[in-house]
Amino acid sequence: MKKNFLMLLIGTIVVISVIIISSKKTDPKEFASTILKKADVQINGNRPWDIIVHDDRMYARVLSEGSLGLGESYMDGWWDCKALDQFFYKILSAQLDQKIPWNVTTLLHFLHAKLLNLQTKERAFQVGEQHYDLGDDLFAAMLDKHMIYSCGYWKDAKNLEQAQEHKLELICKKLQLKPGMKVLDIGCGWGGLAHYMAQHYGVSVVGVTISKEQAATAQRINEQLPVTIHLQDYRDLNESFDRIVSVGMFEHVGTKNYDTYMSVAHRCLKDDGLFLLHTIGNDQTNVTPDTWINKYIFPNGILPSITQIGTAIDGKFVMEDWHNFGADYDPTLMAWHANFEKAWPQLQKKYGNRFYRMWNYYLLSCAGLFRSRGAQLWQVVLSKNGMPGGYRSVR
Repeated sequence: MKKNFLMLLIGTIVVISVIIISSKKTDPKEFASTILKKADVQINGNRPWDIIVHDDRMYARVLSEGSLGLGESYMDGWWDCKALDQFFYKILSAQLDQKIPWNVTTLLHFLHAKLLNLQTKERAFQVGEQHYDLGDDLFAAMLDKHMIYSCGYWKDAKNLEQAQEHKLELICKKLQLKPGMKVLDIGCGWGGLAHYMAQHYGVSVVGVTISKEQAATAQRINEQLPVTIHLQDYRDLNESFDRIVSVGMFEHVGTKNYDTYMSVAHRCLKDDGLFLLHTIGNDQTNVTPDTWINKYIFPNGILPSITQIGTAIDGKFVMEDWHNFGADYDPTLMAWHANFEKAWPQLQKKYGNRFYRMWNYYLLSCAGLFRSRGAQLWQVVLSKNGMPGGYRSVR
């Protein structure tokens, strides 16, 4: 262990030295102009996806800090773009994120994630406090009436409300819910899915979340239904359930904890049960998140790959169904953004203009990411021993 750490540390020092030397030989503005042309983006152009630079320090900041520098310089008002979603769609489709040379910020972030478990039980509540506890007024204004904060299912849907209800129904059908079943909802959010399952399918639900605000709202909206909400880490679960569902929570688990997470799900699921995992997915295995997203939106989060999920379920579950509808996250995010813009006059006094730029950047950059198909949305149905007679996929 000590030898591996020493070798990694030496290698890091060498790479940092090379990065510093190389960056001094590169003209930041010239580099930015050249690389952006590969994505048909111009500096100070007049098309919606072109960027308007107000402060030339932005170029060096992005070259030295990568994604973090790009996002923070936007928050600081150093540059603008009429259509951030189109800008990110173009640069990510052209894979410019893979053409930016490594910088010290990115390398140190990688080293931090590689050596430490950033999603321990002690750190599990950080994302709840920083993100999900921002304020129910913000999320209620941005989301649908069920307050579902995950990708909608836009097949046959004409608006956000329909897309989210179609997603809730899709989950229930995939789980083959029947009256009287006991369901575990890992990462239950504001309780919308639990409410839907209990109301429409006659099941009882136990939901867990690491957000105080979410727990309070989930308890309130479900007080007349057989739904119990706990403010706790998933690792403390030790009950038995007919069905398990987890929507938009696996992204917070962390690569070092995937095996633990699946072991918890395995011990809590009855032998003839089904487990539906709904998660954003990465096309390639990675151990570090985007540096800007990690700092400002989802601390300690990381997107899993197919390989990582496969390794975590190996020997524990049978994969019955794997459904990708990642392209549906683009219209979901654009609908959230439209709602946010509409509600901003009422939210502005509480949250402020820097938050406005941060939140716009978050929603629209993510819309561009999913539009470019650079990230996916998977619903994976798992069983312990294989469904007798086979599992019939639902679409």
